[in-house]
Amino acid sequence: MRTIERDTVVDAVAKLCIDANRYLPADVRRAFETAQAKEDNPVAKEVFRQLLENADLAEKSGLPLCQDTGLAVLFVEVGEEVAVNGGLRDAINEGVRKGYADGFLRKSSCDPMTRANRGDNTPAIIHFDVVPGDTLKISFMAKGGGSENMSRVTMLAPSQGYEGIKDFILDRVAEAGPNPCPPILIGVGIGGTFENAAILSKKALLRELDDTHADPETAAKEKELLQLVNDLGIGPMGLGGKTTCLAVKIAMAPVHIASLPLAVNIQCHSARHKEVTL
Repeated sequence: MRTIERDTVVDAVAKLCIDANRYLPADVRRAFETAQAKEDNPVAKEVFRQLLENADLAEKSGLPLCQDTGLAVLFVEVGEEVAVNGGLRDAINEGVRKGYADGFLRKSSCDPMTRANRGDNTPAIIHFDVVPGDTLKISFMAKGGGSENMSRVTMLAPSQGYEGIKDFILDRVAEAGPNPCPPILIGVGIGGTFENAAILSKKALLRELDDTHADPETAAKEKELLQLVNDLGIGPMGLGGKTTCLAVKIAMAPVHIASLPLAVNIQCHSARHKEVTL
């Protein structure tokens, strides 16, 4: 059994919080540059110029990419042969507390009824998976209100199939319009149960933008959905253009014979996430 010290986890999580909020992922920057070159609309081109400038300023100044630094969402793969002194959940929450304080990141976590701010952005939203091995993989995602508010879960009838899935996704993006700060990323969770579909959709957003799904049929659906969403013409920041979405990522799980759960999780253009393996 391998032991990881609590402070190691705390420091690693704090760095994830800060870096994800300050530095635009390399795959997103490439997507911005590619999209900017393809746009005919001068307003859309200017939006991408400003997004790239914003990323450069954030990196140079140490300020966050966006004032909404989100709730802290973490996916944690815990090896069966690893233990954390002092408790893993407590260490992660302390890391979030430290990262949001040291990085001068906005604390957005509040009571759902009184709306009183908790002051430290904890407790984090943590999803644990037990996996073989003696390592600890922690993936952090900053989830802002604008994009999260536009996300939805529904229970389709099995007879609605892929056409029903496609219609729901397109309707959701059209209704969302400029609210999630497009160009967006779309995570699609299909199958499992009500809550499982939502988790799958969010986990799908951790994939690289330019990767290809291992299953050719699913890869083809991702490509088709991306084109259909971009054909809506919402464009960057909702001002019109060819690029409403940078990527659609699908994750699926086996489902009950009577159900077809579907989750659409929308992420803003910054796609703030980062991971570490200890």
